[in-house]
Order: sequence, then C-alpha cells, then structure tokens
Amino acid sequence: MRKVSRNVKVQLEQAVDSALQRGNHHGWALVMMVFFAVAREGLESVFFLLAAFQQDVGIWPPLGAMLGLATAVVLGFLLYWGGIRLNLGAFFKWTSLFILFVAAGLAAGAIRAFHEAGLWNHFQEIAFDMSAVLSTHSLFGTLMEGIFGYQEAPSVSEVAVWFIYLIPALVAFALPPRAGATASRSA
Repeated sequence: MRKVSRNVKVQLEQAVDSALQRGNHHGWALVMMVFFAVAREGLESVFFLLAAFQQDVGIWPPLGAMLGLATAVVLGFLLYWGGIRLNLGAFFKWTSLFILFVAAGLAAGAIRAFHEAGLWNHFQEIAFDMSAVLSTHSLFGTLMEGIFGYQEAPSVSEVAVWFIYLIPALVAFALPPRAGATASRSA
C-alpha cells in the first residue's frame, strides 16, 4: 500500500482518461462496471435492511436505516469533493492502520468461534472484565464490537491472538520500505 499510494492517483486518472479517449467503448465498460458495483452494494443493503425490519418491530430499525443512509450520502459527497484534493499517501496510511486493528479483532474472534465449535479449548479463562467500563450492550460498546471485535470479557487466548497478530503487523507496517522494492518500481 505504501508503494502504491504514491502513484495510484496519477495512474488511475491516466487509465480512466485513456479508456475514455479510445473509440472502442472502453468508457462504457468502465461506466457499467461502476454501475453494477454500486447496484450490487445497493441490493445487499436492501436485503440486509429487509431482514432487519422483519426481525424487529418498532421505530428504531427504520430510524437507524435512515440515519445510515443520510450518513452514507454525506460521506459520499465529502469523499467525492475531498477526493479531488485527497492526499492518497496519508489516506492509505491511516486506513491501513485501521484495517490492522480490524484484522486483529477478527483473529481474536476466530479463536472465540473455534472455542464455541469445540475446536480450541485452551486458555479459555477470562483475561479481564471490562463490562463495568465499556459494556457491549452500550451504543459505543456495540460499535466497538462490530468494528474491532471488542469483547468486554475476552479469554486469555483471544487476548494472546490479538497481540500475536497486531504487534508483528504494526512492526511490519512501521518499517520503512525496502530499497530494492522502491528501486525495482522506478525502473
């Protein structure tokens, strides 16, 4: 990501310009690809919201859906207008860091799933209990659980896997790029 982020904006703009300037309908292929990608995401959202509305009765699911849609529209406009002047290097740096924490939560969640399936039953003692500080039944706790895999009372193996994944990943992320990788890219 670090290597790619330097040139991705220029390369992407050049590729789009080249596709649109050719007379062999590459521009339409690009438009249709974007259309179908957005349509697929929209259909997934519709099916997800339909399932959520059928499971729960009340005002909160539709209100949450409307709030989510409004947030998506606002973020879409901000990304569009900000994307013109967006520093892709910084963007990829921070989103990559965010993804490392999400992945660490997924790794810890995999250990929890293995335990629930009876495949991993080692070190299942509770490491600590944060329920008094941040419960997964609170709004912020639910968000942290959904995004980062937060558990208010994780097992020792979950905490260990979280750190075993995250520490080497952060070290690899923080290391400067190899000189050979940069030189081969510029050649």
